[in-house]
Amino acid sequence: MQKQSNVFISFLLFFILHSTLVNCQSDHLIIHLWDNGAPGFEKLKNEPEQSKDYWVKNIHHPSITVFPAPKEISNGTAVVICPGGGHRLLVYKAEGEEPALFLNSLGITAFVLKYRLARDSNSSYNLKKVITEDAYRAMRLIRSRAKEFNIDPKRLGIMGFSAGGEVVSAIAYENGDGEVSAKDPVERINGKPNFQIQIYPGPLFIPETVPHDAPPAFFLAADDDPCCVVPIISLVNKYRDAGVPFESHIYRKGGHGFNMGKRSSLQSIKGWPNRLAEWLADNNYFKEEEKANNSK
Repeated sequence: MQKQSNVFISFLLFFILHSTLVNCQSDHLIIHLWDNGAPGFEKLKNEPEQSKDYWVKNIHHPSITVFPAPKEISNGTAVVICPGGGHRLLVYKAEGEEPALFLNSLGITAFVLKYRLARDSNSSYNLKKVITEDAYRAMRLIRSRAKEFNIDPKRLGIMGFSAGGEVVSAIAYENGDGEVSAKDPVERINGKPNFQIQIYPGPLFIPETVPHDAPPAFFLAADDDPCCVVPIISLVNKYRDAGVPFESHIYRKGGHGFNMGKRSSLQSIKGWPNRLAEWLADNNYFKEEEKANNSK
């Protein structure tokens, strides 16, 4: 009971602290995935990003923004967050910053990924190639600096919204092995996520079959989403066939792009982050927090 109570107390604190934390966004550490720019596109690294209101685009020097969990509740679990936006832009605030702050309230360190956009205007990127490169690089880079971030490299998950879910799918079902002979030690590290969270994911890169070593998964969408409930139905059946643990929630209404649920008029959609918090607790992703509590 104490574990569940801690989850929901933290969830309430998220809303109380949200406005204060948002005002401190500029203080978060930004780490570029490659110091000299993305391989083959180094000459574009100094091209400035464009941002307005809720979105960011024109991303040519991909990066992660670090949202560390508060020290007093940090449990060692971490999540890379991939915002959606149709590979044309990133819905950075509602599907990047807001989920990061929610995960922080649960003691989880979050990293919001700014990946390259193959459908942005004048883009010459190959979609599958760049999102795979960027997502794997983010996972490897974070694992290489796990001590610095105070996280367990074996409890590093990945979360995607809409097109960000396609980023997740691009790496979740491969072995993630690094290149043993790579000059860059980061590239030698395995990049496979330990778990995945898919929120109304896009249909690209869903495998024909889910391998038996696929990461445990949390799936969520609305049945009236014309785009992105079908990928979840497909994945549920494939996860069942593979015998891999998962949890799935399909709501009757909600449409597409409800983000963290706060802007919806539907109580079920407003409350969906509770379901994620429960799944994380039930699967022991708060275990370091439990040890601290038990030692008191």
